[in-house]
Amino acid sequence: MAVPIYTYLKLKMPGPNGVITIESTYEHAYDYDIECIKYAEALMEAESLIIDLDRLGNHLPEPKRRARTFEPTEAVKLVPVDPTCPDDWALRISATLDIK
Repeated sequence: MAVPIYTYLKLKMPGPNGVITIESTYEHAYDYDIECIKYAEALMEAESLIIDLDRLGNHLPEPKRRARTFEPTEAVKLVPVDPTCPDDWALRISATLDIK
């Protein structure tokens, strides 16, 4: 049962003791309008960011190995830590490393 009067920035509604009038100022209306515009722009940027992230997520290359496995992705060779120790005390390093 409320009636907004946009020209005068008033809202009138019936109350228990007569008409209730809620007033505002043009400065408050302007500040609120600016706040609404900033919020709408932020929502649009967030939506475009979500779309961009989805698009980038679809183009990710497949990983060479799974994160839960400890299998080497390329050829490895065993290098003994101490020549007097058995082979289970050896380091695994890439077989394609340069001498440099």
